[in-house]
Amino acid sequence: MAPPTQRPPLGVRLVYSVRKEPDYRSMSPADLAAFGEVANRIVNSRLARLLTGIPHSGVTITWQQVQLADRTIRVRVHRPKNPTARKLPLVLHVHGGGYVGTAVQCDWINSHVAARASAVVVSVEHRLMDHDTPLAAIVDDGWDVLRHVFQHAADWGVDPTRVAVAGESAGSMVAALSALRARDAGLSLRAQVLVNPCVDVTSTALDYESVTQYADTPTLTREGLEFFRRLAVPGETDPRPLSPLYADRLDGLPPTLMVIPVLDPVADHGRVYAERLREAGTTVEVREYSKAGHAFISMPGLVPQARPARDRLVEFLCERFR
Repeated sequence: MAPPTQRPPLGVRLVYSVRKEPDYRSMSPADLAAFGEVANRIVNSRLARLLTGIPHSGVTITWQQVQLADRTIRVRVHRPKNPTARKLPLVLHVHGGGYVGTAVQCDWINSHVAARASAVVVSVEHRLMDHDTPLAAIVDDGWDVLRHVFQHAADWGVDPTRVAVAGESAGSMVAALSALRARDAGLSLRAQVLVNPCVDVTSTALDYESVTQYADTPTLTREGLEFFRRLAVPGETDPRPLSPLYADRLDGLPPTLMVIPVLDPVADHGRVYAERLREAGTTVEVREYSKAGHAFISMPGLVPQARPARDRLVEFLCERFR
């Protein structure tokens, strides 16, 4: 555990010091919609690239539609300009944020994965949680896109025998649950990559030491986590099926890379989940990054540790796709 005196980089503190933290306790549906709209407009701006990183030049990035039986889901597709094979590995990616966020914020990491692992990265622009849209809807979006691309692999130009899932924050929960569903459906995955994972939305979600130690970080607070949980599992919803940490079975899962920033309220979520996976026989590699906070891998312009984390993530996928 990092010492309490460790702090995020100055750039992170300065940028987030100008952002007013919302009053989650009184946030109405209209307030949440406005908050998310402003946050995503900023991320989509050209200026934001200074913080979120310039995408790899060897990749094309396009929006596409995944047409399902009951809805259409947008996905952001990163594809190498000069692929090394006719059928490429697939990485199904889910962005973080939960109630805010967009696949655009992950262009830097996803484009580098696509270019350097010679893979197609499909990033799900899932529904965002709000007072009417719980976590279960996001989980369904991630899983349904994964299953669709599996079933239509030839149309996507991907190799269904070389597939991985990856996610960040709330997206890592979706990725982890998709890996569990894929196992149960008989779909084989080569790997899962979970970055600053949040894997517990039960009553124990806030009981970890890291939540207490880093309760007020620039990029994630305890109050924000509490609000996330209220939206995620409203009313009488059973939180256990939505918490990978409490899955009935954790065996039969692919080799896992766990990327944990030390200065993160949910750092212990990742640590505990890694131990549960190991106990079930899953190969797990844990990489921790000091002086890095929640969502650091999407802020290479502010957090130097994003680059070594990216490099190991790419190497891990390349190893698994061989």
